[in-house]
Amino acid sequence: MYNDSLTFRKTMGDVDVLWHDGLYHLFHLVLPNHDFIAHAISRDGFNWHRVDNALFIGHPGGWDDHMLWTVHVSADPHRPGSWRMFYTGLSRRERGEIQRIGLARSDDLLSWRKASDSWRSTGEKRHDGSEGVASSFDPQSSFPLEATAPCYEHSLDEGRSWVSWRDPFYFRENGKGYLLTAARVPDGPVIRRGCVGLLEESEPDRFKTLPPLHRPGQYDDIEVPNLLKIGRYYYLIGSIREDAKVRYWYSESLAGPWRNFYDNVLLPQGNYAARVSHDDAGPLLWNFYTVDSQRRDHENIMPPPKRLIPQGDGQLRAVSYEGFEQRVHRVDLPETLLPLQPLVHNRHANWSCDDPRDSITIESEGGFEGFLLNQQVDCFRFSAGLELEGTGKCGLVFRADPLTSNGYYLSLDLLKGVAQLRAWGERPGGRLEHAFHFRSLQAGYWRSHNGGPFEISLVALRDYLEFSLNGSVLLTLADPTFTSGRIGCYVETARLRISHPTLEHLRPIHDSARTLASG
Repeated sequence: MYNDSLTFRKTMGDVDVLWHDGLYHLFHLVLPNHDFIAHAISRDGFNWHRVDNALFIGHPGGWDDHMLWTVHVSADPHRPGSWRMFYTGLSRRERGEIQRIGLARSDDLLSWRKASDSWRSTGEKRHDGSEGVASSFDPQSSFPLEATAPCYEHSLDEGRSWVSWRDPFYFRENGKGYLLTAARVPDGPVIRRGCVGLLEESEPDRFKTLPPLHRPGQYDDIEVPNLLKIGRYYYLIGSIREDAKVRYWYSESLAGPWRNFYDNVLLPQGNYAARVSHDDAGPLLWNFYTVDSQRRDHENIMPPPKRLIPQGDGQLRAVSYEGFEQRVHRVDLPETLLPLQPLVHNRHANWSCDDPRDSITIESEGGFEGFLLNQQVDCFRFSAGLELEGTGKCGLVFRADPLTSNGYYLSLDLLKGVAQLRAWGERPGGRLEHAFHFRSLQAGYWRSHNGGPFEISLVALRDYLEFSLNGSVLLTLADPTFTSGRIGCYVETARLRISHPTLEHLRPIHDSARTLASG
């Protein structure tokens, strides 16, 4: 987990991660200024160490002298042992309204040089005739790349009054290279023009524009596009501003058609700008998380990555990162978890257990009751099987105070397939309707036909919270409200069987400002 918010004035933005020689290299935006690309490295994906910044905005008059936006770093297929960084740039003269894609190169992933430093603003009209834009390009370089007609919006008098041509992603297959962009088609309802733009590398570092890779006709933009192939399917991943979720489409051919399943959400609300990288174990999905989707320039974090796994029918699912295994420092024996402690002492509720290594049963004939394990925990992973009997409700409670009942409550509708996480507790000094806080943090959904059995896993690592059901991550977020307490399950007019409960204590992560040696 990475958090670069040293003060409230600056935080991290869109991320890109590359695995090389035993290290994860993180490149990310810095908000709200967007004036440089930061660089951090990690051995485990949890503890990060900042190194020299990778790239800065251009000198005055340069095409990228205003802001730098999303980047993608990949090995240079034409220069073994080198890397290319495709990045988004904006100019001051154009007030940041024209987006372009630039290129920088490196031989060590630490020092970067731009391919288009000779570009300068001339004070003339743009080559397409639009007003207030000026450009003079290096004839020896095809960068920066611009949106062009007739496939894409390319002038200020179209659509949104800005030109979308950003968030590059390089994909290579069978000796051919392609560059994806967040772009917009020039026709149709303005708020439905978002598409995935496409360019083909015709020769090293030179790209020709092609028609869009995918035009769903649904969203204003498809931000931070990614493309990967697993088995027979290509997967196209993008972030959608309308609901601040990460979605995907699939196809058996780059030519399409691009289809989606009944549920094509990879990461729930609040997770954004997801990027795919590949390490020795396969594809990983990284992103930044923000609590307030209306304010993405404040206290963002990068959660631990998710491993991408295709299912038998081609559906793509995000599963918990296997790196958590290395953070386990103690596993409690099942018998040490007992006796269970009731939370509200409902006289119509009870628990029973013949063998804690097998299962524990909690039930309530009427009303609510939570049953807490006999352990105080802060950073942990709890896993179990759940099977519900009856027509009532159930869920998890964690980091709970048994005296006040303050804590996180995870409601599980095992019949409809809904998980809802809330922070719920008393508010010191509050009166009347302000005497408590009840905040809905995140919801996740799955397809369900019965009450179980289900395999669940709950991770709490400092502020990071993650919930998986049957192996798929449903909830992934950060929240600092509660830091320590008891964990358990609750029922309301129902009977819940909790099989093979396992409580693992995790080593906490260090602050991002610390060195790798401390991790």
